[in-house]
Amino acid sequence: MAVSISVLLLLMILAVVFLRNGGLKFWHATVCVLLGFFLAGTSMAPTIANGISTTAGVVSGLHP
Repeated sequence: MAVSISVLLLLMILAVVFLRNGGLKFWHATVCVLLGFFLAGTSMAPTIANGISTTAGVVSGLHP
């Protein structure tokens, strides 16, 4: 759950930055949000969640 909230927060910050810089239009962001909702309802949702958790584990295990 903590990884999902962190990823959500990161994506929201990136979306706001892109919207302010003009690199992401409002309609593009809307399409991305709708895509996320539709993906969450598919059978791919657990696979995507596992991939994000695994990636977060790998990144947190890196020591510079």
